Amino acid sequence: MIFSEKDIKHIEQKGLTLKKVEQQIKLFEQGVPFANLVEEASIDNGIVKLSELEIQQYISSFESKKDSISILKFVPASGAATRMFKFLYRFLKEYDIKKESINAYINNYKNNDLSLFFIGLDKFPFYHTVKEKLHNIHPNFESLSVDEQRFMFVKMMLDKDELDFGNSPKGLLPFHEYKNQVVSTAFEEHLYESALYSSTDEPTKLHFTISEKHNHKFDEEFVRIEKKVETQTGSKFDISFSYQKESTDTIAVTPKNKPFREEDGSLLFRPSGHGALIENLNDLHADIIFIKNIDNVVTYKYKDEVAKYKKVLAGLLLKVQEQVFNYHELLDKKEDISEQQLIEIAEFLVKTLNVKISSEFEKYSLKYQIEYLTEKLNRPIRICGMVKNEGEPGGGPFWVKDESGNVSLQIVESAQIDKKSKLQKQILKKATHFNPVDLVCGIKNYKGEKFDLKTFVDAKAAFITMKTKTGKDLKALELPGLWNGSMANWNTIFVEVPLITFNPVKTVNDLLKAPHQIK
Repeated sequence: MIFSEKDIKHIEQKGLTLKKVEQQIKLFEQGVPFANLVEEASIDNGIVKLSELEIQQYISSFESKKDSISILKFVPASGAATRMFKFLYRFLKEYDIKKESINAYINNYKNNDLSLFFIGLDKFPFYHTVKEKLHNIHPNFESLSVDEQRFMFVKMMLDKDELDFGNSPKGLLPFHEYKNQVVSTAFEEHLYESALYSSTDEPTKLHFTISEKHNHKFDEEFVRIEKKVETQTGSKFDISFSYQKESTDTIAVTPKNKPFREEDGSLLFRPSGHGALIENLNDLHADIIFIKNIDNVVTYKYKDEVAKYKKVLAGLLLKVQEQVFNYHELLDKKEDISEQQLIEIAEFLVKTLNVKISSEFEKYSLKYQIEYLTEKLNRPIRICGMVKNEGEPGGGPFWVKDESGNVSLQIVESAQIDKKSKLQKQILKKATHFNPVDLVCGIKNYKGEKFDLKTFVDAKAAFITMKTKTGKDLKALELPGLWNGSMANWNTIFVEVPLITFNPVKTVNDLLKAPHQIK
């Protein structure tokens, strides 16, 4: 691949290397392998179902230790809200008030989303804000026909010169409305929730990954709500932000795998998806890190139930981590370790950490057995909540075989699965659980040193997608997803959690669901 001096300078300005770009092009040429599903993870086969007694024990354990450890919540929040309003943008583009009524439009296009939107209109948290603006600009608003009012309402929400909700960060949109028309954003709700499982003595720490162009907006929102949230929670807050690094962008190629060039001849690089955030996560320091998406929040009346299961997952992590660290101390003694202790450690790896031990293990020399067990134990740990599969689109928990024949628990997105394979499709169809992105992570080793998380990524678990730019087709490369291939070589435990912990807002109508409503 021949790059000009100008190309190389462009590559280096982004913090990339020529070698890295050439590796990316090689991935395009070779293609990204599909995940090889062995079977779906299920209760007692990769997913733990806790008893009520265990739930209470893990909560107590976490509560007793939380003031002696550092706790952080990591929230990917760079996405704009555009997709939430997809059907409303379509409505503004297609609907002609002179030709048909809105009801006729809904029936003609079978647009059930639009029908539900208008039925629940006054229950949306932004209803009064939009109405107020409409009345200010159009004093005769109430005398207009219902169709005119509805059309103007949607236009006020989405027009670039008006509220422009679609280009707002999702985290700063009105999400919930409380008494006296007090509106809260997803960003604010994350602060309230996090205070319920943070240290009593330290500030509640949250880290949001955001788009650089929205930095000032998040700062302004925090200034606006800081006193109120601190008064109501009794907690101080330590909020930090970071951006997806330019050095994680990937080169775009033509359908023939040649570098795609802009009209001025320069190379085109694209953001590489949430897998790039492993770099941001790797820059953070805390004993345990909670990970949750920006849009997965609830109103105050459900917060205690959601926080309860955060404590459960954290309590389990601390218990497992303690055992892992104790076994490391034993393995460090090398010659003093007994055969019985080696068997105990191997059984712990299999039964608790879901590690498949080599069938040759018993034939290994003592020295190699110790090395083997140490390597398997000495990894970051993630405890992942899993909810029952209700048909939501997205990833799920599976047993997966890699190219070396090793089988491990992984969170796999449907895009990683070969839909042309009858067997793979059957396994996907049988999935009993779904990934709500509800993780608690231990990123330090038994000596208290932070792992380099980049060394545990499966680079081949990337995604190749088709896109267009200025009317030309191109291929784009997304890095392995943050909780998919980016954590492929972590030790993993999946735990069933209730559906109340999973309340994403993928479309604006999700805000009408009970966990996002007050009444």
